[in-house]
Amino acid sequence: MGSYSPTPGPEILPPGAGMPPPQPVRKPRPGWAAAPATYLLVGINCAVFLAMLTRGLSVWAPTPDQLVSWGADQTGYVLILGEWWRIVTAMFVHVGILHLATNMWCLWNLGLLAEPLMGSVGVLAVYILTGAAGNLLSNCVNWWMNYSDWIRFHDFGVFPAGAGASGAVFGIAGALIVLLKSNRLPVPPLELKKLRRSVIYFAALNLILGLSISGGNMFVHSGLNIDNMAHVGGFTSGLLFAAPMVPRLGSPRSVFNTRLRVAIAMVVGVLVLFGFYLAQLPK
Repeated sequence: MGSYSPTPGPEILPPGAGMPPPQPVRKPRPGWAAAPATYLLVGINCAVFLAMLTRGLSVWAPTPDQLVSWGADQTGYVLILGEWWRIVTAMFVHVGILHLATNMWCLWNLGLLAEPLMGSVGVLAVYILTGAAGNLLSNCVNWWMNYSDWIRFHDFGVFPAGAGASGAVFGIAGALIVLLKSNRLPVPPLELKKLRRSVIYFAALNLILGLSISGGNMFVHSGLNIDNMAHVGGFTSGLLFAAPMVPRLGSPRSVFNTRLRVAIAMVVGVLVLFGFYLAQLPK
């Protein structure tokens, strides 16, 4: 309550008279309560990695067979054996502590920015759906690149194992690039422009870095394998996911919820059709 100054005249009003009652002071919520989906996803990824370590996997570089045993994506297992669940589980499996740390750092930063705009359900949905889209595209490209070797040797080893949250992280980045352009957000346009530009730089630089490492690995076998198709698939599906959406901040709840359901249904439909196409590929 502010200081009181008496008004002129014979009657002195008591403090606070004629003023609206003071509003209760809201305690700031802790970070986990402000962005529960982000912390949940980071926690699941870390818990899976710790579980892998308790079973004796290397903290730095698990083998492809070990990764596959923990649910990593592998084209032979998905398209030939029909283990489609790997499309989802792979985004929670990581190839060593550095892989986990870099992905979780990016997920945490982008998730904290995304959750106020798309809500907890939206963050979970965009993570799962765009991560799945990236893994599906990766399987498609891996199949056509290694199909001749598969026909010749009939060995699943011709297909690389894929793991990590980076496809989903790129999906969140793609969705943010669209949502941060909305004029509904109660944020100064200059600040929005800066935020959006930083997300664009993040996506562009990491895509270029991944392509550069993959290109260099063709000449110098560094042992670093970047699943660029998972990144591309995640990013483009993130753009698609956010296209019909409006940000939660500055939008009526009913409008936001309706647009979110449309976004989820649209991307699920695209993934089902793409998965059906992959299921028809020659074996």
